[in-house]
Amino acid sequence: MTQSPGPAPAPTPAPAPAPADERDRLRQLVRDPDYLKGLAFCALIGVLVSLAAFWFLAAVHQVQHALWSELPHALGRGTPPWWWPLPLLLVAGVLVGLVIRYAPGAGGHVPAYGLHAGAPRPADLPGILAAALAALPLGAVLGPEAPLIALGGGLAVLCRDLTRAPATARGTALLGAAGAASAIAVIFGNPLVAAVLLIEAAGLGGPRLVALMLPSLLAGGVGSLVFTGFGRWTGLPIDSLALRLPEPDRLDAGDMLWSVAFGVLLGAFVHGVFAVARRTAAFTAARPLARTAGCALAAGACAALYGLSTGRSPAEAALSGQSTLGELARHPHDWGVAALVAVVLFKAAGYALCLGALRGGPIFPALFLGSAVGVLLSPLPGLGAVPGMAAGMSATAAAALRLPVSSVVLVVLLLGGMELVPVVIVAAVVAVVTTELLPAVEEPA
Repeated sequence: MTQSPGPAPAPTPAPAPAPADERDRLRQLVRDPDYLKGLAFCALIGVLVSLAAFWFLAAVHQVQHALWSELPHALGRGTPPWWWPLPLLLVAGVLVGLVIRYAPGAGGHVPAYGLHAGAPRPADLPGILAAALAALPLGAVLGPEAPLIALGGGLAVLCRDLTRAPATARGTALLGAAGAASAIAVIFGNPLVAAVLLIEAAGLGGPRLVALMLPSLLAGGVGSLVFTGFGRWTGLPIDSLALRLPEPDRLDAGDMLWSVAFGVLLGAFVHGVFAVARRTAAFTAARPLARTAGCALAAGACAALYGLSTGRSPAEAALSGQSTLGELARHPHDWGVAALVAVVLFKAAGYALCLGALRGGPIFPALFLGSAVGVLLSPLPGLGAVPGMAAGMSATAAAALRLPVSSVVLVVLLLGGMELVPVVIVAAVVAVVTTELLPAVEEPA
């Protein structure tokens, strides 16, 4: 007697399709006349902001060149004397203190608390620009990216107000992001860096996005090295979707291990610098004029002591480090061990003071410090100068910004070598994890 088969198992239900309004939302959005008008308006803002950013950077460069190159030459000196940063940074501190004390907006966001992606009020722009123009060319160990972001976002909001466009929270955020991206693309020379930086800095996706990106970056970076290394070992050709570019020196396991050490070391180092910077910011907030001037003078003393102790130009320990970074990358062997140790220590001290007391951006000094440490430690077994600089720059940028994806994109584009991507990724991820594991530094109330 045959046993009748039991009831057939119910088929697994297919996933429900996404609602039509979800699937078609982007299509409907790009067909919306108001959205298209907004895109055209953003394009016009990009033109205006780029011109304003160009003249801002030109003014910073011209004043800096006049004070740090032309004036010493006029006095019969090839480089600025060791005491040169003292009066310049004292003047910078007094001017920035006056802006903080009396101008609307207090000169902008305090760089000790990271990179701020919001658009300021148009009324705050004169004070922000005045503080930046007083600090950056006179020797502050800060970069121009934060004032540029504020300039772009503020001008975008100002254009909206002048044209009497509707002022909504979403529209203000979009215009501010568009203006800021246009401005910051000028200094980095690449709009991709600006877009990624602002997406992360604005916190789109929140901490969950960062938590998702860290393992993704790490797995991708390690996997890339294993994949390419295994292909070289076997000699088997593997096609991949990649451009064939000239390769620098090949990476190996030693470079990857050193990148982990760089992430831990420089992550902790930069975390300590920002801890000092935030205490400096709290100290100067009580009496902004006198204490800002005092902290700026102390930063000048750091640069002066570097010049006095090494016989090199004090400008190497002052300013943003943007031009000095290029010189270090081109001629790393021109720096002795003592000079590299001195520039790291004195510039880091000045960096911490300027982050808390003056106004500017945190990126370029962090990149310089990482590159200097990379060159300093490059004689270690299994580590080269180029991988050392790549790992150092990535670790310090990621620790300073807490933006791992932006740091990776920025360093890779600066170095121009795709072969270095695994080292850059691992150093950035380890640096961010290290800074998050260390005790948190208090935020402003």
